Amino acid sequence: MSVDESQDREAGPAPARDVGAGDWEGLAEQARALAQGRVSSTALVRRSLERIAATQDTVNAFKRVRAEAAMAEAAEADRRLAAGERLPLLGVPVAVKDDTDVAGEPTAFGCAGEFPLKQRDAEVVRRLRAAGAIIVGKTNACELGQWPFTEGPAFGDTRNPWNLAHTPGGSSGGSAAAVAAGLVPAALGTDGAGSVRIPAAWSHLVGIKPQRGRISTWPEAESFQGITGIGPLARTVQDAALLLDVASGNHAGDLHRPPAIAARQAAGRDPGRLRIALSWKPATTFTAKPLHPDVRAAVTGVARTLARLGHFVEEAEPDYGLVGLAFVPRATAGVGEWAARVPDRSLLDRRTRGAVRMGRVLGGPVLRRARLVEKRQQRRIGALFGPYDVLLTPTTATPPPRIGTLAKLSGWRTDQAMIAACPYAWPWNVLGWPGVSVPAGFSADGLPLGAQLLGPAHGEPRLIALAAQLQDDLRWHERRPAGHPAPLDGVPR
Repeated sequence: MSVDESQDREAGPAPARDVGAGDWEGLAEQARALAQGRVSSTALVRRSLERIAATQDTVNAFKRVRAEAAMAEAAEADRRLAAGERLPLLGVPVAVKDDTDVAGEPTAFGCAGEFPLKQRDAEVVRRLRAAGAIIVGKTNACELGQWPFTEGPAFGDTRNPWNLAHTPGGSSGGSAAAVAAGLVPAALGTDGAGSVRIPAAWSHLVGIKPQRGRISTWPEAESFQGITGIGPLARTVQDAALLLDVASGNHAGDLHRPPAIAARQAAGRDPGRLRIALSWKPATTFTAKPLHPDVRAAVTGVARTLARLGHFVEEAEPDYGLVGLAFVPRATAGVGEWAARVPDRSLLDRRTRGAVRMGRVLGGPVLRRARLVEKRQQRRIGALFGPYDVLLTPTTATPPPRIGTLAKLSGWRTDQAMIAACPYAWPWNVLGWPGVSVPAGFSADGLPLGAQLLGPAHGEPRLIALAAQLQDDLRWHERRPAGHPAPLDGVPR
């Protein structure tokens, strides 16, 4: 294994306490307790709602809370459980991001203004309900998912449960904060440039960006010109895999329909001895992207753990080429498509309006060209997966910024700061391939950091198996933010 020894320094302690694995009731643990009759859905959902209410003035994870509806659905789940019905998540509270349609709720996606109530569930919500899950609410996201922070005039500042002065990341920051604070055992986010993986890294969670189309984006045939997908956030690989399995599947109108996988089975499988490329060099963006020494130290530690577990790890760099030229037209076109649905566009952030204008400039032939070169980019970057099985990179280049650091910058300066902090995730959105962010430790200031496991098309099972092996060794799920609420009686301890 080849790493830079000079950067291998110990990161400082996190503001957390160590707990036994059973002290945290995860998704699978809650489902098991419900099926065994040791706790009721009514009790779990009530506690979730109480925790949401108690933290809304501080963490501010939720945009919409379905208190009355969720309690009614929990009572119905208890009746079904008592009658002997069993489903993967029957009676378990979960959350979805506020870019995902839930019948009877508006979908504002971080925007100000009055939005109409949706008449139908998104396909992924339909699947969650079919598995028995109770949707307790919709989590905050920055405006149209554009930035790696979750702040805005429409809902305020969503804060990191590990340190309330810092962001949990974005754009799925509300979902990440809700899981990290123990408000729900798992949640869904969406990832168009790292928006699941970045908040996973900055909130000490596992975040999976699946293969494009693995989870349906319907009523969108594809989202943001194919760069955005839906993925789970959870404290453990097993819970993230369970939520991925439950949420996966397609609607007849989806443009992308990959073959099915068994994520939960993968989480219990030995990954075998793998060849892992450790990469520090992000894709070219013609902007400065210095790597924070605490991040380098943390990811180096993960690489050494992988080597100790028997994998072959060496430094190697993918050939990214100018993949960014294909990302920007797709991203800005997606912003423009979504902005066209906003009831009052005068309320949009000035940076959003600038992105919409850019999308018009880069639309038409430029956008079509950006879509056409995807296969070539997959071949060029995918050449790495001849000699190697997995690519290991930092998830982000920095620890989570303080609240307000990026929120009031100009459009250009926001882009520069965003690229500097988060240069590693977005190329995989262009490719449509899977990636998993796993906790990598903490900065000297006690802020969570992440490492990213990336693979080729349909490679989730290998990435999930490897992440589970890392979890067994590093035991990251045994740490939680200070002041985390206690378990509920009847749920495993």
